[in-house]
Amino acid sequence: MSDAVAIEPSVLDNISIVLINTTHPGNIGAAARAMKTMGLSKLVLVEPLEFPSGKAFALASGADDLLASARVASTLEEAVADCHFVVGTSARVRGVSLPLVDPRTCANQILGEAGSGQIALVFGREDRGMTNEELQMCHLQVHVPANPDFSSLNLGSAVQVMAYELRMAWLAITRGEVPLPSPRAHDLASQDDVERFYEHLYKTLVQIGFLEHSSHEKIMAKLRRMYGRIRPDRVELGILRGILSETGKCAEKADKSDEAESAQKK
Repeated sequence: MSDAVAIEPSVLDNISIVLINTTHPGNIGAAARAMKTMGLSKLVLVEPLEFPSGKAFALASGADDLLASARVASTLEEAVADCHFVVGTSARVRGVSLPLVDPRTCANQILGEAGSGQIALVFGREDRGMTNEELQMCHLQVHVPANPDFSSLNLGSAVQVMAYELRMAWLAITRGEVPLPSPRAHDLASQDDVERFYEHLYKTLVQIGFLEHSSHEKIMAKLRRMYGRIRPDRVELGILRGILSETGKCAEKADKSDEAESAQKK
């Protein structure tokens, strides 16, 4: 092995496969089987239609332990709250699009992030994928470049493609072919922290009147894309929230001053 920094096997344990609103329990089992064959172990289910299920265990073909330890969440927000990097899988390019990569590029980027914290790789519904709102919670979008004349991938197959690419990227790093990127100086902000920042940002923008003549949804989508690209760490996010707090205080003072001046005129 060369002198390159080797990635520890435990880093794969920092990667969660998240399935949203799975309608067929067999797809959950197929996803668990795909994960276990490639060394992934953390499965998170967001409001599955049917789980636990004998069909899921039948299709898991021995990956029963992944199903037994699977975490069930009521919302995607809950599922990724402790994650620092969230990747959404979608074949469609939306109006306010995320950075779009192929599975191989995505796998390398995920492993580069996995040494610093928890990662979520999110798969949408079998019939319609992920919503725009769900994709806005992601930092990156991955698309499998399938045959354009028949591009519909089964959920289990899509998980297998990504799990395979993650495995191959992990093997390349452990064999010393690829050096592991150095971790960031400060802890990355969790998705829960980021969502609270967006709530604070939206409240402040409304308070100062910035959104009065604009589409709230489009402006926030573009701001999410920008901050998602920057990915502020916990210290930087604290600075941004401090700026928002001071902005809100100044706006309150200005409003009180205007009210007092208006009262004097009366």
